[in-house]
Amino acid sequence: MTREAHRPRTEAEETGGDRRPLWRQRDFGVFWAAQTLSVLGDSFALIALPLLVLEATGSIARMGLLTAAGGAAAVLAAVFAGAVVDRVDRRRLLIGCDLVRMVLYGLIPLVWLLGPQVWLLYAVLPLCEAVGMFFAVGYVTAVRSLVGTEQLTEANGRLNATAAAAGVLGPLCAGVVAAWSGPAAAVGVDAASFGVSAACVAFVRFRPRPADDAEGGAERPGLWQDLRTGVAFLSRHPVLRALTVMLCGFSFLTLGLNDLVIYHLKHDLGHDDGTVGTVMAVGALGTITGALLVARVRRRLGFGPTWTGAVAVCGVAFAGLGWAREVPAVALLSAAFLACVGIAGTCSMSLRQEVTPEHLLGRVTSAYWTLQYSAAPIGAAVLTWAAEERGTTPVALVAGACCVLIAVAALFTPIRGA
Repeated sequence: MTREAHRPRTEAEETGGDRRPLWRQRDFGVFWAAQTLSVLGDSFALIALPLLVLEATGSIARMGLLTAAGGAAAVLAAVFAGAVVDRVDRRRLLIGCDLVRMVLYGLIPLVWLLGPQVWLLYAVLPLCEAVGMFFAVGYVTAVRSLVGTEQLTEANGRLNATAAAAGVLGPLCAGVVAAWSGPAAAVGVDAASFGVSAACVAFVRFRPRPADDAEGGAERPGLWQDLRTGVAFLSRHPVLRALTVMLCGFSFLTLGLNDLVIYHLKHDLGHDDGTVGTVMAVGALGTITGALLVARVRRRLGFGPTWTGAVAVCGVAFAGLGWAREVPAVALLSAAFLACVGIAGTCSMSLRQEVTPEHLLGRVTSAYWTLQYSAAPIGAAVLTWAAEERGTTPVALVAGACCVLIAVAALFTPIRGA
């Protein structure tokens, strides 16, 4: 039996989680700190990896290809992630994922000491993205096991807010490190952050996973059957079904946005790595704003208006990015985009956690993300190729307009009245 199974459950846990305020819950607090540190390091890689490709090749299309390769690996991993997460000890899974990524990202600055090796990025990033998908699905089930259902939106908002706060400091530091020591050194900081995160998660106590009533004592089905179980749940729930379709199109259009902004700043506007870091930091301030507002906005407006309104503003901001010629304008539009992505994403994740039985949550999350991101790698490659061929302005305008159309289409689905 696992350590989770040995720990006795309290009355609060039996009824859906600790009822105390989140700031007084030790396990959630440690988990919260671990994820904040991890995101702080991740924000270094978010900037450093595209910069490494751009420095070595000068091509936004090559940047998009790296993003597409990582996205494709994540989609493939998502097929199996839910089944694995629902079968294994959550603590061990999260720690293992952090340690693997620490080793893989740590290879990049070591190899770069001998000279740029772009092929290594195409090997390391897909592996890290695949491992990251297992971590992300486990993360969703972990939050659900740490807090009660009524605290999920607040917990997700706080996690996203502090992660975004780390995302403000991270890009600023990454820009400085990249300007002084090169982007490879910034990737090394990311590797170290995963080690710290693993150490923190080791001290978190998760509630035991409830028994799967549907399966009883029978033999567990295979991995493909587990994926079909998740897909079947999504297809039966009208709101989750509509969200999956809408987000598939949204992810197709926006996965390559980070590459587009970096290329726009460095190639079109002629700024340095430090400016890129500053713009990304301001964008993270938008994520903080969205994360802090999401619970209040959802309570006041309801799920449907909050989600559709956020996606519509994302589209307007995306369309404006290509036209912006001043750094402050690019930074403000990035902040608006990321604020609304945070609001829409927190709403959809919280809803999925609320309506899904806990013993199915890993499989449903896996199926949801597999379908949502199935076309995103192709979208990233197409977006960046088109930007290199036609320029960032028309590409951003078309992609942003399509995002607005997705929000309009959502008004004719069950999302509107959710």
